[in-house]
Amino acid sequence: MSDTARIAVAGKKSGEGRVKAPGAQPIVFVISGPSGSGKSTLVQKLLDLPGTMFSISCTTRKPRPTENPGKWYDFVSEAEFDRLVRENAFLEYAQVFGRHRYGTPRKWLDLAQERGLDLVLEIDVQGAASIRKQVPGAVTIFIVPPSREELERRIRSRGQDSEDEIARRLQQARKEMESFADYDFIVVNDDLERAGREVHAIGLGTRCRSSRARPVVERILKTFGG
Repeated sequence: MSDTARIAVAGKKSGEGRVKAPGAQPIVFVISGPSGSGKSTLVQKLLDLPGTMFSISCTTRKPRPTENPGKWYDFVSEAEFDRLVRENAFLEYAQVFGRHRYGTPRKWLDLAQERGLDLVLEIDVQGAASIRKQVPGAVTIFIVPPSREELERRIRSRGQDSEDEIARRLQQARKEMESFADYDFIVVNDDLERAGREVHAIGLGTRCRSSRARPVVERILKTFGG
């Protein structure tokens, strides 16, 4: 089964029994945070909500030993990435650390709209700023590590980065965290279970906003007559 089919089928099954206003646009959730903050784990917590699907990013970097193509990223060549840019296939794209490029394919938003599912994006601060402009109603969540020391410990425990890379990631983390006020919600990941509950609550609370529930409530009101 292809990645697109796999995600579409999973999202359809998870959305069973969910009440949604006819014609309502999917919610786009954007999760950002420094490398090592635990955002990928918390993205999965949000994906546990019924009726959600994940936006798989494209990148020109090589996969790490623990990564499977098509799960979190589609790994493409520089030439393929250039072709996608020319075809306007990305909602946003950027170069990270002055090296590799990352992009958010537009096809996942199209699929979410087609399937009536809420879309979850895991992207950096620069990408999130672009998504806000293109999807004004996007709900943004920033994941914060409990301290610099803990962030460094997490990065080192992965055993994937050189000393220069670790220093670069810590420097980038400081820069990214300065943008925290641009986000709708902040989750401090000092306790994974609590942080997971908070992300889950943000998802549920967003779905219960009066602006989204209005068509459903108006339809119910009609049953009262008058």
